[in-house]
Amino acid sequence: MKKYVSLFLRIVVAIVLIQTLRFKFTAHPDSVFIFKTLGLEPYGRIGVGILELIASLLLLIPKTIWAGALLSIGLIFGAIIFHLTILGIKVNNDGGLLFYTALLIFTMSCIILYIHRKTMPF
Repeated sequence: MKKYVSLFLRIVVAIVLIQTLRFKFTAHPDSVFIFKTLGLEPYGRIGVGILELIASLLLLIPKTIWAGALLSIGLIFGAIIFHLTILGIKVNNDGGLLFYTALLIFTMSCIILYIHRKTMPF
């Protein structure tokens, strides 16, 4: 059962992270607005996109699940902090969708890391 829960969570997190890449890599106006507001445009947008791609791939490789979950937690924690301090919950009238998605992905990544905690090399 735990195996299937983990697989489901890993696929969902990877899909969400990969899905956001098109916004970052195509310089979608919302993505540009967010990173410009943070003072990280364009290098931060591209860098975060690359790290999200790496996290997604690591989540799908059995020996690196823990690393993907840890990287995802770090990235999403940063997004949550920026929403709470600089961006606000609602960005460009999205109704808080980005923020609540970040909370969901953060929670799912924490569960994945907990399930695979014994595979960590330290």
